[in-house]
Amino acid sequence: MRIAYISTYPPRECGIATFNQNLVNAVNANYPEKRSPLQSGFVVALNDSEDVEEYKYPEEVKFVIRQDHQKDYIRAANFINTSNVDVCVLEHEFGIYGGESGIYILPLINRLQKPLLSILHTVLKDPSFVQKIIIREIAEQSAKVIVMSQRAVDFLTDIYDIPADKVQIIEHGVPDLEAHADNPIKKLPVFKNNRVLFTFGLISRNKGLETMIRALPKIVEKHPDVMYVVLGNTHPGVLKNSGEEYRDGLKRLAAQLNVSQHLTFINKFVSEEELFDYLTAAEIYVTPYLNEAQITSGTLSYAVGAGAAIVSTPYWHATELLADNRGRLFDFKNDEQLANHIIELLSDDDLLAKIRANAYKYGQHLRWPKIGGEYINAAREACDQHDFRDKILKSSIIDPEIMPKFNLAHVLRLTDDTGIVQHAKYGIPNLKEGYCLDDNARALIMALMAYQRNKSQDALRLLPIYLSYIHYMQTEDGNFRNFLSFNRQYLDEVGSEDSFGRTIWSLGYLINCAVNNSYREFALEIFHKATQQFKNLHHLRGIANSMIGIALYLKVFPQDEGMLHELTELTKPLVDAYKKTRTDEWHWFENEMTYDNAILPLALMHSCEITGNEEVKSIAVESMTFLDKTTLSNGYLIPIGNDGWYKRGGEIPMYDQQAIETMAMVLMNFQAYQIWHEPEYVEKMFLCYMWFLGENTLRAPLYDHETKGCCDGLLPTGINRNQGAESTLAYLISHLTVLKAFELEYEYHKYGYTIELC
Repeated sequence: MRIAYISTYPPRECGIATFNQNLVNAVNANYPEKRSPLQSGFVVALNDSEDVEEYKYPEEVKFVIRQDHQKDYIRAANFINTSNVDVCVLEHEFGIYGGESGIYILPLINRLQKPLLSILHTVLKDPSFVQKIIIREIAEQSAKVIVMSQRAVDFLTDIYDIPADKVQIIEHGVPDLEAHADNPIKKLPVFKNNRVLFTFGLISRNKGLETMIRALPKIVEKHPDVMYVVLGNTHPGVLKNSGEEYRDGLKRLAAQLNVSQHLTFINKFVSEEELFDYLTAAEIYVTPYLNEAQITSGTLSYAVGAGAAIVSTPYWHATELLADNRGRLFDFKNDEQLANHIIELLSDDDLLAKIRANAYKYGQHLRWPKIGGEYINAAREACDQHDFRDKILKSSIIDPEIMPKFNLAHVLRLTDDTGIVQHAKYGIPNLKEGYCLDDNARALIMALMAYQRNKSQDALRLLPIYLSYIHYMQTEDGNFRNFLSFNRQYLDEVGSEDSFGRTIWSLGYLINCAVNNSYREFALEIFHKATQQFKNLHHLRGIANSMIGIALYLKVFPQDEGMLHELTELTKPLVDAYKKTRTDEWHWFENEMTYDNAILPLALMHSCEITGNEEVKSIAVESMTFLDKTTLSNGYLIPIGNDGWYKRGGEIPMYDQQAIETMAMVLMNFQAYQIWHEPEYVEKMFLCYMWFLGENTLRAPLYDHETKGCCDGLLPTGINRNQGAESTLAYLISHLTVLKAFELEYEYHKYGYTIELC
């Protein structure tokens, strides 16, 4: 069994690094040939600095990831995949990986072709949206998720909805050591002739050390030979932001309470062997942490393994580990209770010995070699599951069951009697930004689709709101304003060509799929009034959007020669632009790919469907193929990022990725399927749609199952958590389009022909 361990690693001073090194050695200890770490696999180490040479790693570290370099994670996945390891072990803690809440780890594990075991060192009771996404995705990609307490299991199943059979408890390992008969620590001045109370670990405010110091006066009054020893460096994050402010404050508190002579700080990082000597030399080990939210404590596990008498606050791990008289618990910040417990134990040698014996006995099954054996068994099971999982995943590209149930809750939240508000702060409408024509046009299409699909009464009630907004924004010359303030004041004299085109599209859609004659007649009136502006369109995307609307109109009124002429005339600029810029390597309409790219081949497909023009069809197919090659070649959609766009001959910007790009890709492949009935278009469409659900560069879903909205995009460091109208409507239109495609595909295979669906 060769294992790739993904974690921090010594000499980096980090609790996860120490745990990982112990795990490597514990696994190797189970093999009779006493393998070295290098023989058993390798370590992929996480660096907290830009300099990969900062830490002098041992030879088993074969790859270094710089925490904030996303490409390093991809390279690490490739390195592991091309190695001869059998399985990967991921140590997860939010603070050691890059991106928002460590989201950069998701692309790595998604690319792994090896089975994965994940060890969660922290399971939050109240995770953020992104934190919940990360843990769920880790669980999804892992054969097993390993935690160290029952409370963690409960959280994962109840809060994160992770199946119980996916979770396994393997407790925190402890050193396989015995107390020295001649303990050198007892000879230190602070230990000699003193009864030592002991705390160790990286120092920060959440350790609650002030509670122990406040308890000292009462303890010293009964036991004047008490010395409280705190072993450990100040946490690097605390040191960086606040220096030694917390440690100095503790010293001042001790001076105020006249117990300075009973407090000693030992400011250093010690080896496991030396730490074990400290633990066995002390009378009582104290963890006065300030809150319950600690699912795992390595320091507490070590103390139990050393057979220490422990007094602790009732944080989650302590309540489990110190059960059955293996220690004493006191309330958070209650120095009175703490003092009473310590006085009782120091005054009763038999009681102190009994608690130590209970802890020591329990600690026997936590010794690292035994824990290593449990990980080996879990790794073997992971390999077996991985082979079966691969067969399942390869059996089908499309799985409709994973699609969330269609829900208009967030659209209803964003819509008032004026229209749909264009922006949101998280899932809350941002009224300060008012309304825009683009979103109300999209909303009209979405509402029509929803009503056509399931006769949604909510969608039916929304239709007149969006249509009346469009009417309100139309000017006397047939053009449209775009922006409206929350108090219904016009914010521009004339909107963009994009917003004009999207409005023509929505009107054409309504004319094509009207729920009654009243809606169609109203749409026709606005539509025909706008036609005088067609000749003034110059920008390709404004033209393309308008073409789609005209094509939809012509499906209802094919005899309208004037409108057919308009479609033909608007098609020419796209064809001319394509011919002008096309080369053997660059099959596109411009010298750069910018936003809403799939709209251009989509418009040409709509045009050739009406006109039958073969040249237009050829350009549509060739440009669509080029766009697919550019954005889908990795097996999932990577929309062109808007950070500089994709210039001919340049690099493709990965971020920021926008939802409208994805919607356009879904619609483009749907239109191709409607015309040519090739199943590959349904597969591509579904693949694009899955961008919303997490098949993307960050492996992070943008659809919010709680609000029923869609986040505004993917950023280099994570998700834009705002859920505005554009992104939410893009998701809902894509969702409804995919369902429509499934229905068409079913009809085609059942009857050998397709039905016409709005």
